[in-house]
Amino acid sequence: MGQPGWVRTPGGRLLGRRRERPLRPSLQVLLEEELPRRSLKLPMAPQPLDVTSLFPGKKAVWLEIGFGGGEHLAAQAAAHPDIGFIGVEVFRNGIATLLRALREQGSDNVRILRADARLLLPLLPQASLDRVFLLFPDPWPKSRHHKRRFIQPETLDQLAAAMRDGAEFRLASDDPSYVSWMLRHLLARPEFVWLAEGAQDWRQRPPDWPGTRYEAKALAQGRTPVFLNFRRRAR
Repeated sequence: MGQPGWVRTPGGRLLGRRRERPLRPSLQVLLEEELPRRSLKLPMAPQPLDVTSLFPGKKAVWLEIGFGGGEHLAAQAAAHPDIGFIGVEVFRNGIATLLRALREQGSDNVRILRADARLLLPLLPQASLDRVFLLFPDPWPKSRHHKRRFIQPETLDQLAAAMRDGAEFRLASDDPSYVSWMLRHLLARPEFVWLAEGAQDWRQRPPDWPGTRYEAKALAQGRTPVFLNFRRRAR
């Protein structure tokens, strides 16, 4: 970690906001009480992460990268108690909000990594993920910052390796430039196939895809979210 509110990437760059909002005392206590038992500890490289031991008895593992306030992740965890979830987020405000939701709904099938997701990807075993979510990531709109976008050839290499055949990769953004970026990079990959059959497939969020505060904010400000769903091709 670097300065408050910043996160160091695998390459050593510092990304993120300069400051986080102070937590209310109740959320600070919740963070101290709940996070230790729900935290995911990364092994020392090059040892792979033992995903199955994180979720004994669960039939599959889903990953959400940058879960923000945790609305989507909490809803998915409640709807799928037989699934194990890895949630990755760097900012403690969103982590505390997710922890509150998980405690209120009694979900114990989520493990949280407070780090840049790019530290996790190379440690995931081959074909260990059944679904991946990347919802409303920072678009880094300036051209000189595009190298900081999460969707890059290297991260797609790592995700393709970690996803099982037939696994879904769900993405959303309200930034037209980043939507184009996502499509350009994913459509160029033989490992992924876009599941859209018509415009409504990317204009409307599917019923089993809970909304987030970022989507609500985009709609309130007149921006149109786009929902993309890709499948990992058979090897």
